[in-house]
Amino acid sequence: MPNTTPEKKLFLKERELGALLEITQAINQDHTEAALYRIFQFTLLGQLNIRRLVLYVLEEGSWQCMTCFGTGQVDFRQVELPSLITDACTNASSRLDEIAGLDEVWANLEVVIPVVRNGQVLAYVLIGNVHDDYAGEEALKFLQTLSNILVGAIENRRLVRQRVASAAMRKEIEIAREVQSMLFPQRLPNDAHLAVHASYVPHTAVGGDYYDVVELDANRLLLCVADVSGKGVAASLLMSNFQAGLRTLLRQQVDLATVVHELNHLIFRNAGGDKFITVFFGLYDRTTRELHYVNAGHNDPLLLLDGGGASQPLKDGTIMLGVMDELPMLNVGHLLVPPHSLLLTYTDGLTEVFDAEQNEFGEDGVLGVLRQNRYAPLATVHTELLREITAFDQTGAGFADDVTILSCRFK
Repeated sequence: MPNTTPEKKLFLKERELGALLEITQAINQDHTEAALYRIFQFTLLGQLNIRRLVLYVLEEGSWQCMTCFGTGQVDFRQVELPSLITDACTNASSRLDEIAGLDEVWANLEVVIPVVRNGQVLAYVLIGNVHDDYAGEEALKFLQTLSNILVGAIENRRLVRQRVASAAMRKEIEIAREVQSMLFPQRLPNDAHLAVHASYVPHTAVGGDYYDVVELDANRLLLCVADVSGKGVAASLLMSNFQAGLRTLLRQQVDLATVVHELNHLIFRNAGGDKFITVFFGLYDRTTRELHYVNAGHNDPLLLLDGGGASQPLKDGTIMLGVMDELPMLNVGHLLVPPHSLLLTYTDGLTEVFDAEQNEFGEDGVLGVLRQNRYAPLATVHTELLREITAFDQTGAGFADDVTILSCRFK
């Protein structure tokens, strides 16, 4: 400080203490961030006689001017902080006239002070027209400390908000995962006529796949495998809505064409055409061995016949559900299922797996595993399918989608 008399030193220290007190009180009173920046501005002007100031803060990866005063016609909130300053000033304060190449807009500012926390620059304080009492290195260090307290407190608030938001999101995902787990049937048929087995491997915490087996009466049951577009909570909610609609319709009547049309209306109304669902429905009668089915834009289920290993893809149906209010066409497939046949339904996560040369595992890969394990227990068939696609994925990227497998062995 130029004037080193004890009285002058005491006066300036009292000013600094007053500034520190104002800032800490403002932080403790839980003011908004905008209010804290205003208090910071008035404190520097009133207590420390700082007559020209610009404060840039790092916000979501970019430098934003949060407050400025005494800068005349220049509104630094519209001025980008140049890399010449950020590159030159990473630890200690610097004089702006020593940074070559700066535009004229920075001419009325004299010193730039970095605000560093945990090794990272969080803010830059630029001052000009500095009173002689605050031109020394000691005064600049105090200004840096004061700025650090303010910016650090605001950063801590931001981190707390992020943690609260993350905790809320985790809770939302946990609830969605619990809801989704309740959509899946708890027991699958295994009787004198058929055996059913299911596997589900979600790509994310909350997936968009769904499978169901609904016993309609003593003889008939409905098999269903579906895949909603998108992932996460939104997809899970739409699938929950789909499942509720399906169960309600099945309690009213079991005409497969009517069920499909009504579900299409439901999905279109709820998603507005922004999301869609691919789905396979199979209605099987144990006494007649008849299978009526609809494939709504889904991967073709594979019916593997007994004997020579011939397979029949189940293609009849319609487009994916929810794309338009009225389905343009709908064909209900029908066939008699021979004894000892094996039906495999799945979502595209099983086939859309790629090796290092971008070759797809595909339907051929699925058929190869089925034929090799034709008479193995269904759980073994599923295990082998998952093992094969894991080995096939040589990129190390993992599955790009949920994997759902629902198989049925007809006795």
